[in-house]
Amino acid sequence: QVQLMESGGGLVQPGGSLSLSCAASGSPYDIYNMAWYRQAPGKQREAVATITRDGIITYSDSVKGRFTISRDSPKYTIYLRMTSLKPEDTAVYYCYGRVRKTFSDGGGDYWGPGTQVTVSS
Repeated sequence: QVQLMESGGGLVQPGGSLSLSCAASGSPYDIYNMAWYRQAPGKQREAVATITRDGIITYSDSVKGRFTISRDSPKYTIYLRMTSLKPEDTAVYYCYGRVRKTFSDGGGDYWGPGTQVTVSS
């Protein structure tokens, strides 16, 4: 059973920094797209940063220049370094992966349970 698990959330003051990580377990055959999403209370889940197996990266406009996504492909682990945090960054942050469990598997969407990030003084 493939699972994604986030870690690293918490409470931070405005202007501060925080790092998140997400690791896959269960020996997936391949995870070619991974990403960080977030969902604030009363709002829809939104993509924050995405990274492909080949290292192609995209960011949402709201975090560009402040957040950095990186990937350890052999370990199917991704990271999100968040700096200059603002109260509006407060949300539950979810890890996403497009997972192939076997060679013949066409791929499916997998999500971690989420980790809370709160930016407040």
